[in-house]
Amino acid sequence: MDPVSVGFLSILPPIIAIVLALITKEVISSLMIGILFGTFTYAFASHIGFMGAIGTTFDLMAGKMGDNAMMLIFLALLGVIVALTMTSGGSQAYGEWAATKIKNKKQAQIATGLLGIIIFVDDYFNCLTVGTVMKPLTDEYKVARTKLAYLIDSTAAPVCIIAPISSWAAAVGATLAQAHMFKSDIMAFCSTIPYNLYAILTIVMVFTLAATNISYGPMRNFELQAKETGDLGVNPDGMKEELVEANGKVKDLIIPILALIVFSILAMLYTGGFFSGKGIGIMAAFGACSSAPSLAYGGFGAIIVAMIMYLPRKIMSFKTFMGCFGDGVKTMVPAMLILIMAWTISGVCTLLNTGKYIGGLVAASNFPLVLIPVVIFIVAAFLSFSTGTSWGTFGILIPIVVIICKAAMSTNPTLMIVTLAATLGGSVFGDHCSPISDTTILSSTGANCKHIDHVQTQLPYAITVAVSSIVGYLVAAATDFNLFATLGSGLVTLFAILYFMNKRSIKKYGTGDEEQAEDPNEEPAV
Repeated sequence: MDPVSVGFLSILPPIIAIVLALITKEVISSLMIGILFGTFTYAFASHIGFMGAIGTTFDLMAGKMGDNAMMLIFLALLGVIVALTMTSGGSQAYGEWAATKIKNKKQAQIATGLLGIIIFVDDYFNCLTVGTVMKPLTDEYKVARTKLAYLIDSTAAPVCIIAPISSWAAAVGATLAQAHMFKSDIMAFCSTIPYNLYAILTIVMVFTLAATNISYGPMRNFELQAKETGDLGVNPDGMKEELVEANGKVKDLIIPILALIVFSILAMLYTGGFFSGKGIGIMAAFGACSSAPSLAYGGFGAIIVAMIMYLPRKIMSFKTFMGCFGDGVKTMVPAMLILIMAWTISGVCTLLNTGKYIGGLVAASNFPLVLIPVVIFIVAAFLSFSTGTSWGTFGILIPIVVIICKAAMSTNPTLMIVTLAATLGGSVFGDHCSPISDTTILSSTGANCKHIDHVQTQLPYAITVAVSSIVGYLVAAATDFNLFATLGSGLVTLFAILYFMNKRSIKKYGTGDEEQAEDPNEEPAV
């Protein structure tokens, strides 16, 4: 299938899917309609008729499933691991133990954020592992599942995009090296970190929200509901979470999860060639690794560890152990369906040259070079929001950025670095917000909340950080890209917006304490 150029029509399939998802709150059908609109547009532009459109739809879907088969296998294996740890009683035992160590809701949220930062090697791995480990603890302190999903999502891609040792660093560094101004891929990546305002400010916001009572937008409704009624907003179609009568211990959760982490990291080194005897270093191995197969290997290893732990101790019978395979895979089917649809609509955008169309608009614009970081941030956000992929956005925009900024390299060499950082930050912002983003889907899966609830509650928070980032880049333009002025203005704007939005939310909804006794562990609202 050869791509075609259809102009403005190329951006309609993702827009249709996103708008329908927000209106109907039903993701799969919305994505399917967007996909069909795109494939029929492609069919008529290519003159292959009605059946050609249908054939293109299923060819794309089958191709994306094949390309991402290892990720689907990993999701299935992770579902099995979750089912095993719950059936063994390990999750329940961990929740009871953690409740004795962490004394209130704020500490539980901070612990979630810290774990998200610790697991920085891969965003997919982060989304699903953090949710699995932290749900028992956050449930204990009535943290809404949408808030858990936000904490997971905001410490996945935003952390990976500034972590030099991660699956992202490799892909981004190789693309950034096209600028031919860096000695190595990793130096190219690291040079953008200080100016990646969206990633830095997102992490600041995560811990600010975790450590205070600041809450606004749709998220506040879910948090008040969880606090007042105990309804955490669990997805009824997701993972079954009934308490089990088992003699499981904390180690029955912790050891399989640690095994998953250790085996996945070792597998990343293996697929990256670290053990090949060719002198490939750790950094280079992480850069060259294949993430999805590595995660699948890690998941398989964790299941073997669980079997060795559970069966000899008679925590469960062999029949029950094997029954967890079917139960675990079934719970991941909704997430798999949404991911397959999201990958397919991304393929539709490739066929319609969506990225090239938007990139051409950027290249043809006549904005002053000093404002290019702001413009690129917004364009990258729109493109990644529409296509659901930040990695695809990097690949499209970075070559354009290099061409635009090379003209100014002699007079302002920092412009290239700041603009590249804005490209990465804007791409993560759009991906962070998009209902068709794989990390957004996996975050709602990891927290086991309704996907559209996660999208709607996260959007105001992500926009808050994006506005602060835009202010920072505008100040950067006015101060000749001074790092302290850029970061400082972004932080001041972020805290000012949080203060204003929280005051407005309290005035509208109250503090949430009017109809119940005050929790002695909670501090007064900020």
